[in-house]
Amino acid sequence: MTVRREAFLDHVKERGEYDTLQEAGCAARVVLALLGAHLVGEVRAQLAARLPEDFALILLNPLQSAEPLPPERFVRATAAWIEGATEQTAAWDVSAVLSTVADATGDDLLKQILLQLPAGYDLLFGRPSPPDQPPR
Repeated sequence: MTVRREAFLDHVKERGEYDTLQEAGCAARVVLALLGAHLVGEVRAQLAARLPEDFALILLNPLQSAEPLPPERFVRATAAWIEGATEQTAAWDVSAVLSTVADATGDDLLKQILLQLPAGYDLLFGRPSPPDQPPR
């Protein structure tokens, strides 16, 4: 089921403690463009189907990445694309967007997404792996 744009942005705005929906939208566009470069095939298509149309298009037409970025570099890349961002504020942006994405995807799709990403992304999505499972 696709999340409505307003609901998606409201969640990002709340979690990121942004003053405006415009700020939340900027963070969402950058993070989803970077995330899209890390996902392929059916997993990316299934995620796009659950996002509002304009964000789905960003995910499906991502920024280019030569290699999958580890979580720390993903945050740094986010900081580079958001005007005035620092690594600390970018970590906040990534968390606000990816935790909202995690809510929109459901557990099964999120597991598939995490399998395509380097270890440690579970924390960025706000869904740390249980201690009895290896971290993703």
